[in-house]
Amino acid sequence: MFPLKDNIPNERFPFVTVALVLINVVAYLLSIRHGGSFFGGPSTETVVHDAAIPYDITHPGKYCTLHTVVDEFGRAGLESNCKNGAFPGQIPTWETAFTSMFLHGGFLHIAGNMLFLAIFGPNVEDAMGYLRYIVFYLAGGLVALTAQVLVDPNSMVPTLGASGAIAAVLGGYIVLYPRARILTLVFIVFFVTLVELPAVLVLGFWFLEQIYFGAAGLATPTGGGSGVATFAHIGGFLFGLVLIRLFTHGRRPEPPRLPVY
Repeated sequence: MFPLKDNIPNERFPFVTVALVLINVVAYLLSIRHGGSFFGGPSTETVVHDAAIPYDITHPGKYCTLHTVVDEFGRAGLESNCKNGAFPGQIPTWETAFTSMFLHGGFLHIAGNMLFLAIFGPNVEDAMGYLRYIVFYLAGGLVALTAQVLVDPNSMVPTLGASGAIAAVLGGYIVLYPRARILTLVFIVFFVTLVELPAVLVLGFWFLEQIYFGAAGLATPTGGGSGVATFAHIGGFLFGLVLIRLFTHGRRPEPPRLPVY
């Protein structure tokens, strides 16, 4: 299932959501300036510099980097190198917790994230107001990163992307607007169709997918899974699910005008 739009009109222009989308797009374009490509994403050096690395976070004072190595068969791979103190030009670890939220691994990565943010962000922003929404978004991203780090604190794989913060938005949306109708592209083997589904079904299915992929990753011998930070998605979603009422407390937005079917 691939959501395309919802049916809830906005009471006010979603300035923060639009700004977040623009910031992410600009950050992506800047990240591919040196050694990256538009569709392939930023270079390994840029990712290591700006992404959050769990090992760095759980080992204060230590920093890791990655470099390309070639084995005896000519196959290229990445090898980690960690040491006390930062490498030349490397930013402090605490900063990467924020920069990683605006860094994406490729065109499809940022396109998918920004689509979800553009669909579900405006109404959540409507419900809590501009300032609370900014705090909610950033806090959701930090909680999402924390969840990913707790699952594998010694991982040297860089964590990047806005999906943890956006997952918090999805968790909030499913609480606020469970009966909203989502125009969804549905793939059934070779059959593709457009249907309108309730938000609780679309987002609930997405969350169950994250749980499945996370469990499958833990069940693999290496615990590596697919390389997607599914536990960041789970952590962010649960943050939004549990705390959305706290961020909307005291506000009384007008009830959404849902079309009659």
